[in-house]
Amino acid sequence: MVDMRYSALGQPRRIWAVSAIHSDAERLMALHDEIYPQFEAGDRLVYLGNYTGFGTQPVETIDELLTFRRMILARPSVKPEDIVYLRGAQEDMWHRLIQLQFCPNPVDTFLWMLGNGMSASLEAYGISPHDGINAAREGIMPLTRWTNEIREKLRRHPGHDIFLTQHRRAAFTSIPAEDRTPILFVNAGINESRPLEDQGDDLCWSGQHFNDMTHPYRPFEKVIRGFDPAHQGVHINCVTASLDGGCGFGGPLVCAAMDAAGEISAIMEA
Repeated sequence: MVDMRYSALGQPRRIWAVSAIHSDAERLMALHDEIYPQFEAGDRLVYLGNYTGFGTQPVETIDELLTFRRMILARPSVKPEDIVYLRGAQEDMWHRLIQLQFCPNPVDTFLWMLGNGMSASLEAYGISPHDGINAAREGIMPLTRWTNEIREKLRRHPGHDIFLTQHRRAAFTSIPAEDRTPILFVNAGINESRPLEDQGDDLCWSGQHFNDMTHPYRPFEKVIRGFDPAHQGVHINCVTASLDGGCGFGGPLVCAAMDAAGEISAIMEA
């Protein structure tokens, strides 16, 4: 399977899978403090999306993600592809937001975004949601000027504009000698009736029945997600693992350490 939308993790020594953060920079820093002394060459670090949204520290959260990336990459034999960022619903909305002028119904679309956690993130970057609503009502030219303003304000924070719009859809491990693809990592869920290449937005917007899965989503043996829209907490069975502890909503940030076959060796909370 060769597709730049997905990250092939190979057969790493250990994988650190981090759940949805939702702009809680302090919990992220605490979790990074736990991961850093244990991370070794041959490991992979997979963030499962929803870095911003709802919480009050989106700028600090992305700064911390970028800082920790530099720290990990400074270690001998660690490569850029060892750190993977999946696209969550929040990142999907950022991608749509900067192209809002091309949307057929920009007012309703923008109001939907605000209702799904974008308001606090925009305000943290000095972007007025009220101005966005007015621009969407006024037409394509005012809306284009407003989305260009968003791009400019993101660029004032080095690396943020690139980070918020460039992510992988999913990641997976493989054991070629055994012809196995044991683990699939996603943001929120999957549509069991579709192959991976046809999932599209389902990976970050369909997750309501994820914990009800009773059979593996082939060719993968287990699916692991980082965000549960129903906020049911950490839930692990033989074919799925939901790692969302409710970070950004008063709960902890969760990280699971596992081998390439999906055997979880530790669950950390910050």
